[in-house]
Amino acid sequence: MDETALDALIDTGTALLGIEMKPEWRQAVRMHLAISLGHAATVLELRLDDHLDPAPVFRA
Repeated sequence: MDETALDALIDTGTALLGIEMKPEWRQAVRMHLAISLGHAATVLELRLDDHLDPAPVFRA
């Protein structure tokens, strides 16, 4: 994802959440967002076989 797309996500997200984005924060937020999206893409690439069951959910 290029910087323009990341900036659009940052601008939209901060506006929706009502978070102030100071200009000096933008580069660090952009970097962390790119890293997080990269990790998400790695997880989404993993294909599980159909015979695998999801982990059980325990409720208290």
